[in-house]
Amino acid sequence: MQRITPCLWFDTEGEDAARFYTSVFPNSRIVEISRYGSAGPRDEGTVMTVEFELDGQRFTALNGGPDFTFSEAISFQVSCETQDEVDAYWSTLSKGGEEGPCGWLKDRFGVSWQIVPKVLPELLADPDRERAQRVMAAMLKMRKIEIGELERAAAQP
Repeated sequence: MQRITPCLWFDTEGEDAARFYTSVFPNSRIVEISRYGSAGPRDEGTVMTVEFELDGQRFTALNGGPDFTFSEAISFQVSCETQDEVDAYWSTLSKGGEEGPCGWLKDRFGVSWQIVPKVLPELLADPDRERAQRVMAAMLKMRKIEIGELERAAAQP
């Protein structure tokens, strides 16, 4: 069993978010939905928590009220093998949300994601520091990460 489970605090959208996220990632599912009882603090019968898995990783969505909101200080990284994967996750997760710089986006629920091709950290860790810095400079100009542009920057003499 997983020891650490991220808990995402929503006002009332926890179930909608969990259903959306499980539709985006393979090997994902809703595990359990619990509801508030007569003791409250929300209306009896409304969704309190949703336990769900994204590609095997367990999460909890809590409908805790409007007291807290998400910020970019916490984000989820999605490691992608291909540009097609980057494009698909970027398009799906940013729809109704907000595109940010350097592969970051906020989804329609305000949760921050980093859509990162696996080649990016490899290129940034290149022992040729000039090559790595060209890749960094290219990435800093991007919103959605473009693998071909990173590779062209790395290959420049």
